[in-house]
Amino acid sequence: MPYEFVFDYLPGDIIVRKMFGMHYIYWRKKIMMILRRRLNEPEFNGIWVATNKKHHESLEKDVPDLGPFFWAGTEQRGNWLLIQDGVDGFEEAGIKVCELIAHSDPRIGNLTEKAPL
Repeated sequence: MPYEFVFDYLPGDIIVRKMFGMHYIYWRKKIMMILRRRLNEPEFNGIWVATNKKHHESLEKDVPDLGPFFWAGTEQRGNWLLIQDGVDGFEEAGIKVCELIAHSDPRIGNLTEKAPL
């Protein structure tokens, strides 16, 4: 599993599901993050943080290594931000996001009907 250090900082009752070669992290009926380290499209490897566009600016101020999810040509912003694998502050940024999750920061996480019970 990639980026195992995150589990030292996440709540103990998270649920992890592996799908499509990635690890989906759920907590309290929300998708919180996805851990991705695959050989194809390495520019998408890292910690994907589930959020909402309205929270991007404030989260990027709190965690400067969070960035847009898409880079191809024009920047598209969806409901995800990415801490890209290999950036200098990768682990510190990942820990900060996990601490925000552990403190129930409302800017992180999206309700999903597919959240495991």
